[in-house]
Amino acid sequence: MSGVCLLALCARADVTTNQSPTEWIDSDTGHRVVQLSREPGSQSLYFNLNAFTPDGQRMVIGTPAGISAINLKTRAIEKIVDGRVRIILVGHKTSQVYYSRNGVVYATDPDTKATREIARLPPGGSVSAVNADETLLAGTITGQSVSATNEESIDSGSNRFMSEQRGGKAKNIQERFDQHLPMELFFFNIQTGEIKKFNRCNDWLNHLVFSPTDPNLLMFCHEGPWQKVVRIWIVRSDGTGLTNIHKRTMTMEIAGHEFWSADGKTIWYDLQTPRGEDFWVAGYNVPTGARTWYHLQRDEWSVHFNVSPDGKLFCGDGGGAGMVAHAENGKWIYLFHPALVPDTAGTNIDEIGLIRPGVFKAERLVNMSKHDYALEPNAMFSPDGKWVIFRSNMSGASQVYAVELKKAK
Repeated sequence: MSGVCLLALCARADVTTNQSPTEWIDSDTGHRVVQLSREPGSQSLYFNLNAFTPDGQRMVIGTPAGISAINLKTRAIEKIVDGRVRIILVGHKTSQVYYSRNGVVYATDPDTKATREIARLPPGGSVSAVNADETLLAGTITGQSVSATNEESIDSGSNRFMSEQRGGKAKNIQERFDQHLPMELFFFNIQTGEIKKFNRCNDWLNHLVFSPTDPNLLMFCHEGPWQKVVRIWIVRSDGTGLTNIHKRTMTMEIAGHEFWSADGKTIWYDLQTPRGEDFWVAGYNVPTGARTWYHLQRDEWSVHFNVSPDGKLFCGDGGGAGMVAHAENGKWIYLFHPALVPDTAGTNIDEIGLIRPGVFKAERLVNMSKHDYALEPNAMFSPDGKWVIFRSNMSGASQVYAVELKKAK
């Protein structure tokens, strides 16, 4: 995202209409914030889904009218798809926008608007992932259908408000978890139409995300109240290599809201030891098994964390007082500078298999005191690493915003 182009074209509020500003300097942080979307009810994608075209020039968002793309250089907005749909993601290779509607998965080219049907889903089927080279879809098949309202409220790819705005998210999650419906994972070969099913169980399988670099490696979770599940897993597209990547070491320890690093080497996640008391962002290196944990303070806990494209910075979207951290002053968009604890043990200790500890040095970017955290901000870095993009209802209806990491002069 070009800072010069983006800022030069930022529209300012017309004081005669009493509209909310679309560009401002946050008086508490000194960082510039701009509103990227225009249509009330617009939302960025879920925090761990790819929203950007491979060239980094455009970002896909959901709107009440369908799917649109924002040009991150000019801020021009163009409609890509009409109608109510469920966005899956933007292809890492081709820029095609993948989405589902009425049990059918489609892909639309954002340039030509050419649309092709990819797959017709079986009863109880849902697709939520496309792999790195866009040859495979991954999804779940549920043995007994879940009501549409409940499914939309818990679906990580939904581009609509989640039902926690009506106080229902936690209740929905517990109720769905208690059903123990039969589920299984499946891979769909886009070229041949072949379907491979595996891992049939009575656990709730959710949050499927392929590695951004390995087309045959899928991350998924056992969904439900985090203290009641063994959550984060990986598996290969042939059904082998099923691995739980975090093993609990104490009662009430929780881990979740997992996401990939851009290079596909590390899975990062929110870790609490125990729940609501001690807070970390933990990383698991898939090739080596090495673990890194970064500690953060209670007020810095965030609903979702994310990592910059170069892996050098993290961000968080903060949280309300009624959330798991019960933060006294946690409603901020954060930038985190990770710092490892110096290792002075030398050769006296066998460190193989030990966790490498570190801390987050937090910087506040946006005051979110006017934001209702019933809508989760889902912060993510722009492809150039110079902005953090998030959704917010701070001005009323949901819109998509970006905050510049460099302080305004």
